[in-house]
Order: sequence, then structure tokens, then C-alpha cells
Amino acid sequence: MSNLQTAVMREVPMYVDGKHLTGEARIDVVEPVEGTVAATLHAPSVAQIDAAVAAASNAFRTWGVTPAHARSAILGKLAPAVAAAKSAIVDAMVGITGKTRRDASGEVDRSVETLAISAEEALRIEGFEIPMDSSPRGEGRVAIARRYPIGVVAAITPFNSPLNTVCHKVGPALAAGNTVVHKPDVRAAKVAVMFAEIATGCGLPAGVLNVIHGDAEVGERLVTHPGVEVIGFTGSETVGERILSIAGLRRVLLELGGNAPAIVHRDADLGRAVKDLVGASFGMSGQSCISTQRILVHRDLYEQMVGEMVAGARKLVVGAPADAATDIGPMISEDAARRVESWILEAVEQGARLRCGGERRGATVTPAVLTDVKPEMTVVCREVFGPVVSMMPYDDIDAAFALANSTPYGLQAGLYTNSMDVVLKAMRTLRFGGINVNAPSRWRLDHMPYGGVKRSGIGREGPKYAIEDMMELRQVIMG
Repeated sequence: MSNLQTAVMREVPMYVDGKHLTGEARIDVVEPVEGTVAATLHAPSVAQIDAAVAAASNAFRTWGVTPAHARSAILGKLAPAVAAAKSAIVDAMVGITGKTRRDASGEVDRSVETLAISAEEALRIEGFEIPMDSSPRGEGRVAIARRYPIGVVAAITPFNSPLNTVCHKVGPALAAGNTVVHKPDVRAAKVAVMFAEIATGCGLPAGVLNVIHGDAEVGERLVTHPGVEVIGFTGSETVGERILSIAGLRRVLLELGGNAPAIVHRDADLGRAVKDLVGASFGMSGQSCISTQRILVHRDLYEQMVGEMVAGARKLVVGAPADAATDIGPMISEDAARRVESWILEAVEQGARLRCGGERRGATVTPAVLTDVKPEMTVVCREVFGPVVSMMPYDDIDAAFALANSTPYGLQAGLYTNSMDVVLKAMRTLRFGGINVNAPSRWRLDHMPYGGVKRSGIGREGPKYAIEDMMELRQVIMG
């Protein structure tokens, strides 16, 4: 079997216990440009979901005690193998999700880095000694604590990052010694199976990584399965809440939505801010949980920055995702684009001013800049997840911080300033998992402790931190 057999297949089977698995049910996946069926997935029966978990549970008996150096070696092979398959993976992303070739290429590069970091972190899983003589009752005793793998991880991943989110779930899970049952979004399923095939070709034992397809019903069966010990989910807060309500007494890690602000203070480098924020607001057609959605600008700079943001948005090339020159491609579906269009029109009806863009052609929405917005408008207070940014002036930095915090989300924020006092105040005041100074909210390195607060999630990504979340601490007291 070719390591990338699925790359040339129209029908996409599941991948369980090291081999393809067909199902009786089928799911057609429609690509967003022409609205045609790009792939047909095999969906599992209840028995096949159980079989996938059983395969992972059986594989854990040996993978869970495989030495760290051996786990690291396989992950170390996987990183360059994914790089070697870049062209096929990019084609699959572009052809099914509508992701631009430029964005897909960058995602594969990041995924290779994420896997390489996971391989390194597999060798750095440490324990520690507990000072027993800090209590008179502990005199003469020695205690150590070590981390151990937990078992089967259910990984549920979205369409907008069909490979790197997988690597952030699977890489740390395997580095920790866990096994995985992965349920990707149906529009990312082909990439997920290709990744599993590559992993098998790198020596990953059968059953350690399994991929099943399906809808919310399949997801619920998986996260409530008694054989699953850890749940890692990236997606909407609504689904995250549902998972928490049904997961029971097991570990749940959630990376959910965002409503990212950027604050541009009066002493900022305006050229740098504009260049960054055009990309951060509209790249990936805004379909990133850390896309910049609100830009708060000091009144002294406001009108100039609005003009430059509009000019930058208009320069972006809107076109076919397969064209290397395209900056902005379609959203994931025409329904998603209609929703964004309706939020823009609603804001305009409520008094907002549309400075540019906002035109929908099928699943594509042109980059939109809104001003004269109010905090209670849907396009401001909810997660847009589309190529739209709202701009608001402020006079006082404390007011800007309060406005930035006035959201139930808290994933990442951007701050442009040359004042260390403002930076220190931001660290104390802004309630976000990450604050990027002189960089946009969408800037991220894959070894960072990435994650949110409030309704943006629980736990942290970044291999080192995800490994800790996917292991259990066990102490031994000797005396």
C-alpha cells in the first residue's frame, strides 16, 4: 500500500488498526467554489466506533510502555515524511476546504515544525522530588513524582486547520505514550487519513492512531465511550459546552472561539500595525479563532488608520484558491458566507458604515472594514469567523482595555505601542491567554503555551504543555 493511497481516492475510507476501513453509510463532502462533491467519506457504525476505540486500547498496552526515545524516533521520522508529502496534502486542502494554496503551504510547514517539536518534547518528560522533610512526619522518607500516559485520547478537529490542528492533538498524545482515535471535521477527513497513512509508513504501530469520520452523533458516541480517557477538541463553544456536559469524569481539553482585539496606541508604528492587521483580519478569509476582529485605535491615529486599512484590504487579491496569487479565497461554504453577509448588512442597518468590501459571490466575501460600530452589534460582540473587521476609536488606554475585555472570549490580543508602561498595564489588565506586543492576535509559534481563558477554552496547546495535560502525575513515597 502506498503511504498516500488516499490522496488519489475519491471515496475516503476510515483508518483503523493500521488499515483502511469501509463503512455502510456515506457522507458527501462539497467543495465551496463550484459546490460539487469533492469526496465521499465512509461513516462508521456504532460497532466500528467501538472497534476503533478497542484498537487504540489494545495498542496502548505496548505503546504506553514504549521508551521515550523510540516514540521520539517515530515522530522524528514523521516530520520530514509530512514535508515530503507537502504537494499532495496542499492539493487536498485546496480542493476540499477552499483554503488558498499560500495558506495551505504555510500550514504544512508549521505542521512539520509541530511534529519536530513533539519529537523533542517526548525526550523531556520529567518528574521531580518532593521534599518530605518539610514536615516532621516525613523525616527519613523520599518521594518522587513522575508523569505517565493516561490511555486513549479522542481528538476532534476542525476544517480551518486540517493538518496543523491534528498535529497539535496527535503529536503530543503520541509523545506522551497515549493512543488516539481521531474524528476530524468531514471537510478535513481526507487530510487526516493521509496523515495516518504517512504515520504508519514511519513505523507507528497499528492501532496507535485511528481515524473515523462522521457527524455530531459519531462525536458524541466517541467522547462518551468508556474506553476514552482524554478528550481534545478544537471548535465552537457550543460544541465545547456540549462535550463538557456529557464527558463525565474524564479529562477534557478545549480550544474554542475568539473575538480578538488589536489595540493601536498613539505611539504605535502605524505602518507596521496596518501591514500586520490587514493580514490578521482577512487571511484565511477570517476563518481562524485568533483572526483580528476588532481594532481599537487611539483617536489621534484613527482616521489615518481607517484609510490605510481600507487601502490595504482593497489591494488583496480575491480569487480561486488554487491560484498561487490569491490572497483571499472562499469561506468553507456558501451558508457560512451568507451568515457573514447578513451580519454586515445588519450592522449597516443599525448605523455602522461599510468602508469597503462585504460583497458576497457564492462562498466568497470580499474583505470588509466597518466603522461607526457599537459594542452590542452582532458583528462586534460575537465571533464573526469571516473576513470582516470593525474599527473603533478610543481616547484613554484604560477605556481601550475595558473595551477589549468586554467579550466572553479570551484567546489572543494584539497591542501596538512603544510604551513599556502600557505593556505592563496590559499584562495586568487584559484577560487573554496571549497578548502579542507589536504583533497581531493571529501571530503564533507552535511551541508556545497557546490557549484561552473564559469561554475560549480549557488547557493549552504547544507540545510541551499539551503533553502535561495528556499525562497523569503519580507519586511514590519510600521510607
